[in-house]
Amino acid sequence: MNFSLYIAKRYLRSKSSNNAINFITIIAAIGVILGAGSLFIVLSGFAGLKDFTLQFSTIVDPDLKAETAIGKSFILTEDDIVNLNDIDEVIVYSTIVEERVIVAFDNKNYLASMKGVDEHYQSVNTIDSVIVNGSWVDQKTNQIVAGRGVSTNLSLGVLDHTKAVTIYVPKPGKGVITSTKNAFKTVNAVNVGVFDINEDLNNTYIYAPIDLAQHLLNYKPNQVSAIEFKIKEDVDELIAKQKIQTVLGDKVIIKNRAQLNDALYKMLNTENLAVYLIFTLVLIIAFFNVIGSLIMMMLDKKKSLNTLFNIGATVKDIRKIFFYQGSLMSIAGGLLGLGVSFIIAVLQKLFDLVMITPTIAYPVTIKLENFFIVFFTISVLGIIASKIASVRITEKLVRTY
Repeated sequence: MNFSLYIAKRYLRSKSSNNAINFITIIAAIGVILGAGSLFIVLSGFAGLKDFTLQFSTIVDPDLKAETAIGKSFILTEDDIVNLNDIDEVIVYSTIVEERVIVAFDNKNYLASMKGVDEHYQSVNTIDSVIVNGSWVDQKTNQIVAGRGVSTNLSLGVLDHTKAVTIYVPKPGKGVITSTKNAFKTVNAVNVGVFDINEDLNNTYIYAPIDLAQHLLNYKPNQVSAIEFKIKEDVDELIAKQKIQTVLGDKVIIKNRAQLNDALYKMLNTENLAVYLIFTLVLIIAFFNVIGSLIMMMLDKKKSLNTLFNIGATVKDIRKIFFYQGSLMSIAGGLLGLGVSFIIAVLQKLFDLVMITPTIAYPVTIKLENFFIVFFTISVLGIIASKIASVRITEKLVRTY
């Protein structure tokens, strides 16, 4: 066994004759354990929050989406349809027409986004799971489904046939508007359902059959704003993306779910990085205790170090003793902290120890990568702290006693 490592292990297990040094060493070890555990719990908590937030986007965001590259719409030809149907990686796709509209009901007006969808939309997205009142729209009808926020702002009920919901869009054209009647194209509709996803989507969207949206916007039957795709789970997303791009050409831009929520992903990743850096700073402060405990140990073991030096140990060997001791303390403390925090995370998942609301537990996601991140961080900081402390060993220190 390596001489320096053997002595380091002995020093790590043995107690000092000075109770103050024992106390400082215990405090340093506890700091490492708590630091590692806290960092893992926070990373797991943020991973849980990220998954919790993104689960709502998966309801309405497809695996892949083809958006128009220029303007608001593009033409989907018969050849495009045939070629899209031949892509093995695609399970089903849905054509979309989307536009900003004014929704009026009972003398109230609301600016919303209308999303006209075809009969395949429910196969691409799990929209059925968020209908909290009423039902989904039928094709070839003037039915709509409104978000909870839109419904609340307009005092809009479900299947209220006594009052029509009026949808307005500005008519395209040039020149001066002489009459509000000529400025807008309108359709009357009936609300048949209310969906509840999240505050932003609830306050923004209404869904309608695609032919109603095309009629309102004066679109041709093959004119769409986007196409949403559901792909097979075991296929390469990049390959599916390339095949769709080849069929539709430069008239569309293909985006995956992360690209559709680019701002949200960036915000969550930035928050996660900020928390990691903050807790790493806390760990750096904690490792000052490790440096202090090692230096106190050097002074306490001065007689032993003198003996080791006299029997042939070099200054370099003696430095390695305290380098190994600090590194072993950091790694052992990090592993113990990871073990304790892992148990806490599992208990939170099983028994909902901490609640956000009376019905929603704080989400926690245990990821293997977080184990490596915490262990790597603790190990690097421990090695640096041990190196800083060990260089305090000089020949003058070990010669004199």
